[in-house]
Amino acid sequence: MRYYSLKRKSPDVSFQEAVLNGLAPDRSLYFPESISFLSKKFFENIDQYSNEEIAYHVIKQFIGDEIPKDVLYDIIKNTVNFDFPIIPINDSICALELFHGPTMSFKDVGAVFMASCLGYFNRNKNNKLTVLVATSGDTGGAVAHGFLGIKGIEVVILYPSGKVSDIQERQLTTLGQNITAIELDGYFDDCQEMVKKAFLDNQIKRKFTSANSINIARWLPQMFYYFIAYKQVYKQQRDIVFSVPSGNFGNICAAIMTKKLGLPIKHFIASTNINDTVPNYLANGVYNPKPSKVTISNAMDVGKPSNFIRIQQLFNNELSSLKKLFSAYSFTDKETKNAMQQIYNNSKYLADPHGAVGYLGAKLFQKEHPKSLCIFLETAHPVKFMDIVKETLSARMVIPKQIKSSLEKEKKSIKIKTYEDLKRFLNFEKLS
Repeated sequence: MRYYSLKRKSPDVSFQEAVLNGLAPDRSLYFPESISFLSKKFFENIDQYSNEEIAYHVIKQFIGDEIPKDVLYDIIKNTVNFDFPIIPINDSICALELFHGPTMSFKDVGAVFMASCLGYFNRNKNNKLTVLVATSGDTGGAVAHGFLGIKGIEVVILYPSGKVSDIQERQLTTLGQNITAIELDGYFDDCQEMVKKAFLDNQIKRKFTSANSINIARWLPQMFYYFIAYKQVYKQQRDIVFSVPSGNFGNICAAIMTKKLGLPIKHFIASTNINDTVPNYLANGVYNPKPSKVTISNAMDVGKPSNFIRIQQLFNNELSSLKKLFSAYSFTDKETKNAMQQIYNNSKYLADPHGAVGYLGAKLFQKEHPKSLCIFLETAHPVKFMDIVKETLSARMVIPKQIKSSLEKEKKSIKIKTYEDLKRFLNFEKLS
């Protein structure tokens, strides 16, 4: 498989080169040169496949022979070695829980898969590789855990000070070893822009790659969720719709990719908070990124979603084609809290703020499509947003063991204010 830059101003590369580069030299994202349908027989018999077998069939065309079959299968087994249950909320809306992995976030799948791929590609090299990543919340913890202790790889995580939850912050600042957390006085969009700038700064001595969803090895494995979910519900013979809480739009883009592989999904919904760049674009046809705003669903506080360019590519940049398969809705914090209360009061289900936004998107879509089965994604365990859940609901929460261990450790981070601060750190200079 070859990958090209969406700006078409950089050479085409292999899967390995795309993973190691992270971002193309022209500052654009990589995209696969072709996408092939899976066989009709595969979908007809999907319930006879294990989750590992499903994931292998989904991803193998994007890797080709660059990772041996047995190695790739071991990587996949390590990636999807936890449950992805679907929980009914009512007769027509369900939650797909993606938080049963090591850091209790949907990003565990992409982080573990990418870390394993990089570990394989870097196995015989003496030079260290630095994974530089920006996080608005759960990416940091998932990447930190996924890469912890991997030989020859250092991880630098950039996050906005005071704009991630306490548990999210502890998950990315307490591990030590080859993980360094950098706390920026700013917003996620500032972190993301600094990461992109560092990648192309030839005055920085380190060799970089990214672990954000701009990296194909973080982005593509997210397709696994949707196939595994389909396996659980396809016999209901209803139109299946996914509502995806969306910030940087990597997850919803992976969802739409599944349609290109033949997964029979009727529609996809990007459910956002008040950072409504994409909902506005669908409404008026003008793509106008803007500074992000702080909300209680912090992982979606993105005003300039990097992956939306990939979604546009999937539809040849034709807005009319996109709108036939894709909707995007925006909701306020007040609506989000009301949804959390409604879900709990009616179903005794504890949704986190991001899942609640996904629920709102599903509910709004069903006003015009009442016979569909809408599945919204619960992307993180609600305990990771304990303060918000406690002030919204009277429910009691038990802290899972995956979270408890990080609460007992000391937070360590390096504080910066400017790109020049980051650059000095990456060049091994002492910060004043």
